[in-house]
Order: sequence, then structure tokens, then C-alpha cells
Amino acid sequence: MTTPSQHDLRNAFRQLLAQDECYYTASVFDPMSARIAADLGFEVGILGGSVASLQVLAAPDFALITLSEFVEQATRIGRVARLPVIADADHGYGNALNVMRTITELERAGVAALTIEDTLLPAQYGHKSTDLIPVEEGVGKMRAALEARIDPAMAIIARTNAGQLDDDAAVARIRAYQAAGVDAICLVGVRDFDHLETLASVVTVPLMLVTYDNPALRDRARLAKLGVRIVVNGHAAYFAAIKATYDCLREQRDIATNDLDASRLSTRYSTLEEYRIWAREYMDVKE
Repeated sequence: MTTPSQHDLRNAFRQLLAQDECYYTASVFDPMSARIAADLGFEVGILGGSVASLQVLAAPDFALITLSEFVEQATRIGRVARLPVIADADHGYGNALNVMRTITELERAGVAALTIEDTLLPAQYGHKSTDLIPVEEGVGKMRAALEARIDPAMAIIARTNAGQLDDDAAVARIRAYQAAGVDAICLVGVRDFDHLETLASVVTVPLMLVTYDNPALRDRARLAKLGVRIVVNGHAAYFAAIKATYDCLREQRDIATNDLDASRLSTRYSTLEEYRIWAREYMDVKE
């Protein structure tokens, strides 16, 4: 099977956004997973920032992965991908000028689309930051991203955390990012369909949701009617790979079965504990 060109994959993603359907993403983290997802019929994949941090660094999602490291992984996937891949570009690795560099590098890597979020830098230690930058600064990042893009087929998606805002503030950000010219809006933290209906009522571009498989948002037909075109339910495939690797190697060493699940394995074998120690030592973090 011939691998499509990067431009063709970007146009394929645009066609998904133009449909009246809702598509669930495949979480992809390396070239093989991307090709498996395409072979299984997934229409779109996503390279998550948290997954890339674990895959590349074995590091927790504390904004530790650099742009160059993330781009290298995206490039490996982009060389052989047979489905459009969205890159979770987090906050663009800095201010609006850093965002422009992020766009340039990820476009060359071959992604079909990317999300830029309006979270505050530096992220609060210990968990992914949910504090947001002022909306004016967010607009500046979105405008910078659009200016830096060369191939207009690559989609720029503005992401914000609706769970951290009251409805009026969330609506204001949606309106502002749409006015800046982004191709889609990505919302995190939507609680249920009532919440979604309030926010979707002002959306004039395709919607993307990060739901983490929220049971209150599992009706795909209803999501589609509200303009949701892309849903990210999480990154179960990568954690399943961690579990499978552990069990395979454990069996080779004749080690008895234990009850460690994928989540606990990812914590156990990541560098989380080292960073906790360093944070206490050098940042006076109390946990």
C-alpha cells in the first residue's frame, strides 16, 4: 500500500472536519502504532504530549519534553503514517514566538493538524497546569500560529480548558479564538451534554473534545449533531503496550504474576520519583 503524501493526509483531515460525523482518535505513539491504527480503519490518530513524554523520556507530564524531542517523534510517525495525525503541541513550548517555531517544525514533521492550548507557563509542579493565560495572550498565540503555517491544509486547533472557566468566560475564549481564524476549537473539561450544548451554541467551526472517556459524553450521534467532529478518549493503547511489555519480560524471567496495572506500572517505571525528590530539594515543593 502506498503511503499518502503529507498534503493528502492534511486534506483527508479537512474532509473529516467537513463531515456531519464524529470520529474517535487512535492514540499513536510511534510509527508502528500509527500504521496499525490505519490498518484497523481509524480515520485519525493523535500523538499526545503526555504519551510522547513517557515514550521519549520515561518522564511524567510536567512540560519536560522539549520541542525538538517532540518533533523528532512526530517526524518518525509522519514518515510512514497512512492516516492523518494530530499533534498535541501543548502550549507551543513558550510564548507566541515559540509557537511560530513549533508550527514550522511540526509542519515539516508531517502532522495533519495540531492543537495549541492557552495554559499558563511554567506549569504548576505536580500536575498538568489548569491555570490559563489571559485571553488576549491566547489570541496572540493563535494568530502567530496561523501566520507561521505554510501549507494552509494543515489545521490549527485552539484548545482551552472549559472545566476551569465559567460558561461566560469559556464562550468568550471560543469567540476570540474563532475570530482569530483558527480551523477548529478543542475543549477539555466539558462535564456533560448540557454543558456542551451551552458552549457549542456559539461555535462556528468544527469542535474537538478531549473527554477521557467521560461516560456522560458517550453518545456519538448526539456529539455529531452538536458539531463535534473529533473526540480524544485517552491513550489506552500506549498504557496497554507498557503492560504487555512488562508481562512479556516478567514471564521470560519466570517471575510470578502480580496485580500491577498499566497505570501503576507507568508510575513505577517513569522518572516521577526522581522529579519529586528534585522538586523538594531545588524548588521547596511540599507534597
